Amino acid sequence: PLDDIESARANVSSEIFVATAGNGGDVAGSVMAGYDGHRGWVYYVAVAPERRTLRLGKRLMQHAETWLRNLGARKVMLMIREDNEEVRRFYEGLGYGIEKRTVMSCWIDERS
Repeated sequence: PLDDIESARANVSSEIFVATAGNGGDVAGSVMAGYDGHRGWVYYVAVAPERRTLRLGKRLMQHAETWLRNLGARKVMLMIREDNEEVRRFYEGLGYGIEKRTVMSCWIDERS
């Protein structure tokens, strides 16, 4: 969403990387990552359906991981929905593993 883009642009510890296709510059995929001073986080990776066989998601993740490593991150975290098997398999194929944790949250923004 546009709020994510604005937030990433306003904060030096987060970034959105965009891959474009061909000379037309159509967006083929993107990844948003951030560093909290302790861990690196991948907030999302998205690839256009017609580009998913090109391993673009893997290349975007590698780019985000390199950026996070250069900031000092030693570990990258991400969250996915428990029932999202396709995305879980994608990340497992990149070397990510499931950690047994409970995620808790609380909306503190009045817009939420």
